[in-house]
Formats: sequence, structure tokens, C-alpha cells
Amino acid sequence: MSDLEIRTEDPNSTEARELLGRHLRFTRDHSPAEECYALDETGLDSKDVSFFGLRDSSELLAIGALKRIEPFHLELKSMHTTESARGRGVGRTMLRQLVEWAGSNGYSRISLETGSNAAFTPARLLYESAGFRICEPFGDYAPSANSVHMTLEL
Repeated sequence: MSDLEIRTEDPNSTEARELLGRHLRFTRDHSPAEECYALDETGLDSKDVSFFGLRDSSELLAIGALKRIEPFHLELKSMHTTESARGRGVGRTMLRQLVEWAGSNGYSRISLETGSNAAFTPARLLYESAGFRICEPFGDYAPSANSVHMTLEL
């Protein structure tokens, strides 16, 4: 990982759509259909969403998005790392950059929804290690045994 760079990406680009497709398959494989809240490229291509990619040279290793849900409150959406990049700190780097971007753009809170089952344990541990804490459902989310809601005050 010599030249890590985070930058805005087009969620409709071939590379982003491929990685996003893996993310959507994962969430659909491990969550009830009615509780899959991950956004596809259409949902991510919105004026309320900032979509980012983390690259090593030209290779796209991770994606992540921040969706404005209130004037100073963002939701972390569709964060996913390629399998080949896992265990190398790429997800942590992406998360740190997203949090820094949010703070430097005047936001005071980031919240997220993730799955509660074992498949989502690595994600929950990453978010917890970055300071996210379990919270009540936010926005349009309802309480569910299949979801964990977390938030970070910036």
C-alpha cells in the first residue's frame, strides 16, 4: 500500500459498481430481504450522498459513502473493502478519512446501521474501535433484532 489515496468516485463507474455489487450480495446473503438497507449505485448517486473510493495507485480497494440525513448529521453507507485488501488496514484508513472529511465539512455526528449477526462482527468491531457507540435507531430505522445502530459524535 504505497500510494493510498481517497477521493470522490462515481458510483456508476465500472470499478465502483463491481465493488458495490459485492457489498450488496454480502448484505443480501446475511440479512433478511426487508432489512437490507445498503444503497445501490442509483441510491448513492444523489446530491445528499458523498461517495468515496480508496485506491492504492490505480486499484480501487474500498468504497464508502456519507449521506446527509440532517443538517449536521451524516449516515455512513455502503462501506466495503475488497477481500484482497482485508487485514491490511484499508477499511480503518477509509473510515478514518470519512470521519475526517465529515468533521472538516462541519458535521457533528455520523451514525450507521449494520447487521447484528456474526458475519457483521468485523465491521462492528472496526466501528467500535473508531469510537462509534451503540445507539437507538435514527432516521427512518425501526428497532430490529437484525440491526445494530451506532453513532459517533465528532
